[in-house]
Order: sequence, then structure tokens, then C-alpha cells
Amino acid sequence: MATIEERLYEIIAESLSVEKDDIKSDSSFIDDLDADSLDVVEMIMAMESEFSTDDNDLEISDEEAENIVTVADALAFLEGKGITD
Repeated sequence: MATIEERLYEIIAESLSVEKDDIKSDSSFIDDLDADSLDVVEMIMAMESEFSTDDNDLEISDEEAENIVTVADALAFLEGKGITD
């Protein structure tokens, strides 16, 4: 099974139409990966879908989403919610 990081990179690549090789942990979604606000919303929704389970429905509030600026932020957020490999 893929790790959280691998799953996250797949979501980012698909949502933002970028190559996985272009994604780095310190990549800013807007500044480095050329996402616009709609792209980021779609990515957040994809994260909610991918990382929700029967026992834990992941919901990312607007305030939380505003703090997810980089790939590392997204990974830290998921880990902070108790999502593990």
C-alpha cells in the first residue's frame, strides 16, 4: 500500500496537472506549482475523499485550508489529524 506521502503526491499531481517529479516537500501550490484558487479547492476536496475512512470522515475547514500552502503543510496537516500509513 502506498504511503500517505505517495498518496498525497498523486492527489497533487492529478489535481494540479503537474508531474510527480516536479513536486517537492517545500513546493508552494500557488507559487511553485502554478495552482489557482480553484485548483487548490479541488485538491483539498480530493484530500478529504482520499483520506476519509468509515471510522473517520476527514473534513478540512476553510480556515485549515488557508494554512495549507505547501506540500509539507498538507502532509503535516494529515499527520496532525492522525492519518497514518
